[in-house]
Amino acid sequence: MIRILLLAILVALLGVPAHAQSTPAPPPAGMTQQQFDALVDAISNSVTEKLKAEGATAPAAAPAKPAAADSKGSKGKPPPGPKIVKMPPKEGPNAFTVFFERAGAVLGATPVMFGQIASIPDRIDRAAAQGGRSLGGFLVLLCIIAAVAVAAEAMLRQVLALPRRRLAAKTAPEFGWQSLASLAAVAALDGLGVLVVWLVCHAAAGAWFAGGGPQDRLAVAVLTAIWEWRLFVLLFRIVLQPDMPAARLCAVGDHEARDMYRRISAVLLLMAAGRLLMAVLRAIGTPPEALASYQILAATIYLLAFLWMTFGSRDAARQWFGGLGTAAPAIGLVGRYWIPAAPLFLAGLVVTLDYGAISGRANVGQAMALTLELVVGLLLFETFMQAVVRRLDSQLVGLTPASSAPKLPDVVARCVRVAVLIGVVVAIAQSWVVQVFGLVDESGWGELTSSSRTAAITLFIAFVLWELFKFATDPYMERKSKDAAAAIADGDAPTGPASRISTMMPLLRRAVAVLIGLVAVMIALGDFGVDITPLIAGASVFGIAISFGSQTLVRDIVSGLFYLSDDAFRVGEYIDAGRAKGTVEGFTLRSIKLRHQNGQVHTIPFGQLGQITNFSRDWITTKFNLRFARDTNLETLRKASKKIGAEIAELPQFKDEILAPFKMQGVADIVDNALLVRFKFTARPGNPSAIQREAVKRLFGTLPGLGIEFAKEGARVVLQTSGPVDAVQPRPDGTSPPEPPTAPGKPAPALAAS
Repeated sequence: MIRILLLAILVALLGVPAHAQSTPAPPPAGMTQQQFDALVDAISNSVTEKLKAEGATAPAAAPAKPAAADSKGSKGKPPPGPKIVKMPPKEGPNAFTVFFERAGAVLGATPVMFGQIASIPDRIDRAAAQGGRSLGGFLVLLCIIAAVAVAAEAMLRQVLALPRRRLAAKTAPEFGWQSLASLAAVAALDGLGVLVVWLVCHAAAGAWFAGGGPQDRLAVAVLTAIWEWRLFVLLFRIVLQPDMPAARLCAVGDHEARDMYRRISAVLLLMAAGRLLMAVLRAIGTPPEALASYQILAATIYLLAFLWMTFGSRDAARQWFGGLGTAAPAIGLVGRYWIPAAPLFLAGLVVTLDYGAISGRANVGQAMALTLELVVGLLLFETFMQAVVRRLDSQLVGLTPASSAPKLPDVVARCVRVAVLIGVVVAIAQSWVVQVFGLVDESGWGELTSSSRTAAITLFIAFVLWELFKFATDPYMERKSKDAAAAIADGDAPTGPASRISTMMPLLRRAVAVLIGLVAVMIALGDFGVDITPLIAGASVFGIAISFGSQTLVRDIVSGLFYLSDDAFRVGEYIDAGRAKGTVEGFTLRSIKLRHQNGQVHTIPFGQLGQITNFSRDWITTKFNLRFARDTNLETLRKASKKIGAEIAELPQFKDEILAPFKMQGVADIVDNALLVRFKFTARPGNPSAIQREAVKRLFGTLPGLGIEFAKEGARVVLQTSGPVDAVQPRPDGTSPPEPPTAPGKPAPALAAS
């Protein structure tokens, strides 16, 4: 009874808040106050020690009724919470220590790995008791089947040699679509050999290895590896064609192609054997450390084989990659630096494979294999793509006789290249981020790249739209060659001025490029979750500020728009703007560029251009005067001038330029006892000075024979036009001296002779 009473009192004491214990409770009957306090302290200490042992401390107070306690004087303060005890972190080895320990275990398992490999013949021999063949019979049968399969492929290729050569003769790029069909036919004939290998291996597996025993499964794996080896070799045979240079898809010499093909075949055979042995070791229950040891050994052997192929075929690789560099500059750069680039890439892949084998992460090896396959696949894809484009009227210099301008296949091929390149980069990045580095899992990668994929698709669509627009507008772009620039410097103009749409096209292309770029960037930012509304508002405010603060810029832009709308000038026309004159080379949104006939370039803002005189629009009539003796027979001079005009009009270089032939217009004046006779002709703008020089030269050569003399006795024979006059001394024989070059469309200078 006393124990129950004491327990009830203890519970009541523990349940009373601290502020309610200002008056000590009276002890029970039969106990003094000191005995009661000692009993309470002992029980409290025992409870506290028990709580500490369980990892927490006893609360200072455990109010039974918090609401009531608050109403009695807690003043709204929340009761104190339990204290959190931080446990010390578990100590253990770090990641590097674990890696090196596992590396030691893998290295120590090397004898086990060699023991497992050495036990394979015994296992095959013991399988003879289960209805199989002896080791010798099994190996001999497999070797015979493999030899028959490979020999059948070679024999079929020899049988089909004649039709292959006939088809290869029509695979040159100039045959167009027919060459593509011929290439496809040659590839199909080469594929027949691989089909024969598959038939032989499949028939042999069904005839001699259909039991399902250990020997049968091993034989099927070996025959499958042989067929896969020949299938991968077929891809490189189609590209390299070591025995048919005419059908070769890459720019590699005959000797280099044969050597590279043999080396690639050997390396692929080694890789097929390595994968087969790995499968066998897993099938016989090899320990994980021994499998990791084999992976490291195989990776080392692969690296040596790759280096042997890399250094032995470096000339072929440089030629191959250099040919691809015309359409894919990055591949051409790799070809120029093949020796440092390829070994470093292969060494990095092999080191990654070793890391995956030691750490026990099989997905690392899968990522490495995927990377190698994607890189090689990208190389083959670029080769096939270039071969197709070359045969569809490509712009690649020296690879097609059709045209030097871009064609639609070039645009489509460029877009497809970008799409494939993006896909390859994303696949490699995903394999390394998820499988190798383990930064995120598959679901995390999907969440991470969901917005990126949408943005990438948007930017790619913008790229395709720009490429198509550029291709559609490219025929209207005016291109000036070096020969045309030299002709302008000499005063000739081999081509006429550009059309109005060609003049407007550069501005239109810039505007469309800016529009497509801005829209694509805004949509991409929206896909990433960026609020583009403030950007649009800020750009509007910034544009208004520029418009108010740059009145000169606005005046130049508006003036340029009006000049273009009035069709005041075009690219290639010769104009006089008051401050400067020259041929219009191009213009921007605010200024125009004029090329003087002496080579100087004048850049004039549209706001300062002023009045424009265009010398290259529609037609131009050139008039000039010559001084003749007073007794000159004007009728004979008229007939001679008409004959000379007819002869000039028949010249090939002037036939399409002359609109009204050269002729004598009549006597303009009588000056200093001489007749001032005027001549004229009408021609297309661009090069009237050449026609004028030809006419003067023929006059000086023809008129003396007709008895027509130029003015003498101090008189001067003057050739006058509306342009500036330059006096030039005649030659002793009376012929016309060479005239300084003039700009196309500009009136020829005056010619004077004593």
